[in-house]
Amino acid sequence: MAEKKFEILNKETVYNGFFRLEKYHLKHTLFKGGWIDEIKRELFRRGDCVAVLLYDPVRDEVVFIEQFRVGAILQDRVPWLIEIVAGAVEEGEQADDVAIREASEEADCKILELQLINKFFTTPGGASEWLSLYYGRVDATHVGGVHGLDEEGEDIRVFTVSFEQAWEMLQQGQIDSAIPIMALQWLYINRERLRKL
Repeated sequence: MAEKKFEILNKETVYNGFFRLEKYHLKHTLFKGGWIDEIKRELFRRGDCVAVLLYDPVRDEVVFIEQFRVGAILQDRVPWLIEIVAGAVEEGEQADDVAIREASEEADCKILELQLINKFFTTPGGASEWLSLYYGRVDATHVGGVHGLDEEGEDIRVFTVSFEQAWEMLQQGQIDSAIPIMALQWLYINRERLRKL
């Protein structure tokens, strides 16, 4: 197999607002050898992000958030999605600090223990987002309400359900965003271990 190489021939910023869109002219090596001719690709620039599954192993409850998502407006469904706490890593921040901050801002939760589940690209076909997914142990006794930062236009409903209810919601298609799906699958595998700690 040929050595894997790529070359950026040109890059331009197409849009720079809440997010940034860049257009790349590039080429890369082929598995069969040689190089592909110049290709053009748009790249949605989304920096590093964090998501955290808030779970109370004593009460066996999952903390969910629900909010409006513009990415869902083109589907034949309501664009309010059930998700887990998430946010962007700002300059100078560490991912674990963001998990703690976002749990407080979006769900008014204090994380008692934080564990990294995995790091991964969310949609590498056209976006640069690199996500750190965490498990955060919480006491969900008094969790609920509407939270978020007004200056960021956040209107976030926070609620808890038992793990069994959360799993049923997943099976029924009520949770249809990739990150909470992955988080719940991880919890399904690790739940008994977490409940024994």
